[in-house]
Formats: sequence, C-alpha cells, structure tokens
Amino acid sequence: MATENIFFVEVKKNQEGQRLDKWLADSFPQLSRTRIANLLDMGFLKKNNEICKQASLKIKLGEVYSIQIPDPSDPLPLPENIKLDILFEDEDIIVVNKPAGMVVHPGAGNYEGTLVNALLFHCKDSLSGIGGVKRPGIVHRIDKETSGILVVAKNDAAHHALAEQFETHSIERMYIALVWGQLNPMTGTITGNIARSKLNRQKMTLVKNGGKNAVTHYKVIESLQNNALSLLECRLETGRTHQIRVHLSAKGHPLVGDKVYGGKQKYLKKLIEPNILQILENFPRQALHAALLGFYHPKNGKHLLFKVNLPDDMAMLLKKLQK
Repeated sequence: MATENIFFVEVKKNQEGQRLDKWLADSFPQLSRTRIANLLDMGFLKKNNEICKQASLKIKLGEVYSIQIPDPSDPLPLPENIKLDILFEDEDIIVVNKPAGMVVHPGAGNYEGTLVNALLFHCKDSLSGIGGVKRPGIVHRIDKETSGILVVAKNDAAHHALAEQFETHSIERMYIALVWGQLNPMTGTITGNIARSKLNRQKMTLVKNGGKNAVTHYKVIESLQNNALSLLECRLETGRTHQIRVHLSAKGHPLVGDKVYGGKQKYLKKLIEPNILQILENFPRQALHAALLGFYHPKNGKHLLFKVNLPDDMAMLLKKLQK
C-alpha cells in the first residue's frame, strides 16, 4: 500500500528471519541495494512508526514497515568552459548574446551546456543566488531555439533591481520574427491572457479566463515571397512564456520553423518557389531573435541599450527569401 511516496509493507510468514535490507530489496525491485542503504541511513524507513536504520535486523512475522522514497533531486549545475558572446560586463551585471540551441538554465534533460553552466565558469563565485541554485542570476530567459540578448545579475542587489524593472514592464525588448502570411493591419497590438495548456503541459495557450495578461506590439518590416511571409518587429509589453509564439500563432501567423505552435500553411506554400520552400522547411528552429534590450543599470541608474544583428542562420535565410 502507498500514500504518495510512502510505501507500507508487512512481513509475511514465508519471509520472517530474513535480513531487513535483503527483504526490502526483494520487496522494492525498482530500488538498488545502495539506494535502500542510503534511505536507511537518512531515516526514511520506519518500523511500527519508529525510525529503523539497522540493515542487518532479522524481520519478524506481522511487522509493518513504512519506507519513504523522496523524489530524486536534480543535479546542481557545474561550471563549464563554454565560450560566451559578452556584450557588456561589470561588477553587477553581464549582458550576453545567446546562440540558438542553448538552454538558459538546467532542467529535465538539459543539465549540461546551458547558459548557467557557462556563466558559473566565467563569473566564478559572483553570480546571484536569488534565482535559486539551479538558475543563479537569471532574471529572465528566452527559449532554447531563440537567439539574442539576455541580462544576468551578478549579485543580489542587482537581481532585485532588474526583477523590479521586469515586473513593472519598464524593460525595453524587441524581437525580430519571420512568420507565415501577411499581417493585417501592418502595425498592431495582440492581446490575450496566456496559461499552460491543459491538454499539453509543454505548451502555452490563450485563455478567456485566468492565465496572465500578455501584450505584444508588432510592425511588419518587410513582406516576402508574394506575401507568403512577413518579417516582423515585435515589442513586448509583458514577458510571458512563449508569448510571441503563442500570440502570432493565435492570430494565424505562426513563426517559420516553430514545430510546437506552427501550422501546415498549405495555401501559402503554393506561393513559394519549390527550392525556396525546401530551405524554409529545413530551417531547424523557430525564426525568432531577441535583437534589442534596454534597461536601467541596477546600481547607477544609467539607461543601457543593447542591439545585436540577426544571427547567421536567420540572416542567410532572409537573404535567400529576398532574392
């Protein structure tokens, strides 16, 4: 019998006289002998509601034991010597241009090669711990497959000050996006609360009730390929998870290369030359780049503004589309 992660087992007639650790190993084949020994040492086993750590104890008929199996904890991020594109750095903050494909902080399936791993190596012991031991200094983040600018706090005071600017929406953020179709009007604002999808917990979705308010301002920079594609400038008034991707998809103009929020776009694809269409369909990520970030320095109050050009993959794709 189990209650959450606590399991109760009773000694049966044919089991009495066995060593406790061997009996537990037989009772819980999913646990190794080493894991069972660690659980005993940490006091997670109880005999008749009293902690029992004696592995060699001979069990008796009718005894009831309870064992608590705690959820496995994620490994702490370790410093890794990964090259960073640093735009600015002082004793309080570091501003980096993150490449597409790099995860910002460790999580399920991504414990190495993240921006945090690289920052821990570069900054040594100066990263803020407010974001937690798994994401020290991280005030905001962008998706793994999105490239562009991030600011990271190197001490607690800077972390608090930057977090407040994000909370009050005084941060200036502009993204460049390549989307399917021609937006109408050419300049506008997309609003709609965003929440995690109940059908797919990996996705976000627009909701009528609940969720968090989200506002995205967009402007068409250029129409491409017989209006089958648009290059956009998107400015965030709020910063919700997957905000630009969700808002544009909901408006019927998903990002090129977005495997989560994209659609088939059969009609629009007929407007594009076959060789160009193949290049588009082979683009390996969502075509989204955090091109501009503006904020006030957390210590001296000076306004800082950073801009970066499109990364090579998006720049080359755009050049081919313009031809």
